[in-house]
Amino acid sequence: MALINARGEMPFLDHLEELRWRIFKAGGAVMVSLGLGWYLVRRFRVTQVLVEPIEEFLDGGQLAVFKPTTPFFLELKLALIVGLILVFPILMYQVWAFLSPALEKREKRMIVPALYMGMVLFAIGAGLAYLIALPVSLDFLFGFQTDFLHLMIGADEYLAFVVRLLLAFGIIFELPVVVLILSVLGLVTPAFLRKKRRHAVVLITVTASVLSPGDVLMVTVLMMVPLFLLYEFSIFLSVLVTRSRSREEPTILPPTEPPEGAVEAE
Repeated sequence: MALINARGEMPFLDHLEELRWRIFKAGGAVMVSLGLGWYLVRRFRVTQVLVEPIEEFLDGGQLAVFKPTTPFFLELKLALIVGLILVFPILMYQVWAFLSPALEKREKRMIVPALYMGMVLFAIGAGLAYLIALPVSLDFLFGFQTDFLHLMIGADEYLAFVVRLLLAFGIIFELPVVVLILSVLGLVTPAFLRKKRRHAVVLITVTASVLSPGDVLMVTVLMMVPLFLLYEFSIFLSVLVTRSRSREEPTILPPTEPPEGAVEAE
């Protein structure tokens, strides 16, 4: 057990020992999540759920497979992704448990809800990608050269496209959480975010273009719109953090009367 001195500080070697155990626990959680992810992918037919949006564009409703090992490795990749998503809260807890002794009580009180909000926002982003962005993208992409080309879509290529799309939307929806944590730590302010709004527009456009699967223009636009809204929501959260900090910090007023024993000026 790590020793803490009277000032609440931990020796350097104890920090290393604490870090080693946190990494060990995180690694063990990842290994367990692999098995759990494999079970969930098989039990709830995750592959079938991801294939459903493209079935109407396929002859017979099935994707093509060009190697006998493809189905196995597809499920293995999906199991890994599902497992990592499930274990992400545990990984964040290990990071939080290692860093929390160095944070103030006010910072702890705000950052913990932010981590839970991040999980919800990730789920919302992935859900919007599956329900809106993916069908719109497929309609757009499969609307070209239909009279001359026979569509034969490989399972590996299609699922890679879908997974990247879902993860990209889930990650960009974490923007308010990042800004909230930076605001709590005092690294950004609402004035700074408002001042850099034009720079943010450029950065959002570049980010959406990079994260768009296959550089699809329609997906890029669908990413940019929520990113703009999330940036404005981030400014609102930063304002709340700043107001909360100003209420908690005591205001020191100048003395209205001279101290006892002082000579008053005529």
